[in-house]
Amino acid sequence: MIFTFAIIAVLAAVVYLFMQQPKFGKAPTGARLQRIQQSPHFKEGQFQNESHTPPLTEGASYISILGKFIFGKNKNGKPPAVLPSQKVNLRQLPPDADVLVWFGHSSYYMQLQGKKILVDPVLSGSASPVRFTTRSFEGSDVYTPDELPDIDYLFITHDHWDHLDYTTLQSLKGRIGKIVTGLGVGAHLEHWDFEPSRIIEKDWYEIAELGDGFAVHTAPARHFSGRGFKRNGTLWSSFVLSAPGYKIYIGGDSGFDGHFKKMGALHGPFDLAILENGQYDKNWKYIHMMPEEVVQAAQDLGAKKLMAVHWGKFTLANHDWNEPITRVAKASTQKNVPLLTPMIGEAVNLKDSLHNFQPWWENIR
Repeated sequence: MIFTFAIIAVLAAVVYLFMQQPKFGKAPTGARLQRIQQSPHFKEGQFQNESHTPPLTEGASYISILGKFIFGKNKNGKPPAVLPSQKVNLRQLPPDADVLVWFGHSSYYMQLQGKKILVDPVLSGSASPVRFTTRSFEGSDVYTPDELPDIDYLFITHDHWDHLDYTTLQSLKGRIGKIVTGLGVGAHLEHWDFEPSRIIEKDWYEIAELGDGFAVHTAPARHFSGRGFKRNGTLWSSFVLSAPGYKIYIGGDSGFDGHFKKMGALHGPFDLAILENGQYDKNWKYIHMMPEEVVQAAQDLGAKKLMAVHWGKFTLANHDWNEPITRVAKASTQKNVPLLTPMIGEAVNLKDSLHNFQPWWENIR
């Protein structure tokens, strides 16, 4: 028994020391924590969704899900070949070009009215604290942080590893103007030596005026947060970006709920809704949307166009790697919702009302 306790103590010490690495970030304290505790969305020691949101569907268990991942792993969870891609020189885009470039999963770059905007950049090849796990698909790492221009506005929707990447942000440090994120996430950023004056932390239903006609309204999402064992100490968010000539919904991870219709009524219609679509499962249906729900969310928002992200780079669920785009494309056709489906790295001209994308995901053999 003494030997068993010794082994447990050693393992606990190893885990503790491992989690002291800077990439795990830091929990909010002091004035930041006091502000969090005053939020109407912070109750019983953690942030809460607007609707009751269990992490797992009724009847599901972590043991059964873990067993499925280990013993029932989907052989089609990763592409069978290198993903096709395109690449443009982001540093030399014409100043009057309004474009969107998807980097795979939930990372993308926008240039609007000359402003450089970056969302949830994960460009390090991994979405995990253990780098040899959750590796990016071959061919999906088209751009490096060094190839990005200086960024005016960085949006971080929440602090999960596949959205907030320490390695990428370290590479961008010193080249970011303002960082817009949810309450508490700034604790990670300050721990990583980002200047507090550059960090804009907001609760849901607040506004940040960014200047030059740009503003962002913070909006709810139905999800959770956390980079370690403790959940929901920081706020997960989506954003309504208003820019000269554009209104864009930047959706973070979210299960389907009434907040999409609420945001459509408050801020719609939208020129473009960028919504998560992928890493779903019936066992956690409340925190990630099914593809058909993504299309419904776009309709609830009053979106003129939809772009589905959160797929095409990492395997975080047991569905086929291209199932999300196949299903959302079918649903968008049935409901007559225009869908943007660029390859990774392809520059989408946001001024173009007609987009002719090929179903490139169908030709991966």
